[in-house]
Amino acid sequence: MRINFFNEDLTYNLKQKTATRLWISSTINQEGFTLQELNFIFCSDDYLLNINQQYLKHNTYTDIVTFDNATKKGVIVGDIFISIDRIKENSKAFNVSEADELHRVIIHGTLHLLGYKDKSKADKALMTQKEDQYLSARDFIK
Repeated sequence: MRINFFNEDLTYNLKQKTATRLWISSTINQEGFTLQELNFIFCSDDYLLNINQQYLKHNTYTDIVTFDNATKKGVIVGDIFISIDRIKENSKAFNVSEADELHRVIIHGTLHLLGYKDKSKADKALMTQKEDQYLSARDFIK
């Protein structure tokens, strides 16, 4: 069971890594999944735009791209790329702290690996409810 944090084309130091790992692991366990390996890669807008274009054929900036690399059902193996530029901009736009916005995006990507979608209105409502549920459980890392 491993949760790793990497930087790609910028330097970002996630605070309280151990507490964040415990929170993510707890979320995965509560959903009935087993964690094998989960990598969070912090990067710039341009880096993530390139990934979005290359792998998803989307020509837009985004805050997150999630890759599910699991070969067995119920096991989490994935890479989650997060744009720190988007986190900073969205935290201002939504009037929340950068840490709160980063945690929202971290749990959003994790929920995708747990099978939650956000394309339809109903799926998005469930995703938001789950985000709120698990964000409220991470008060210990504020």
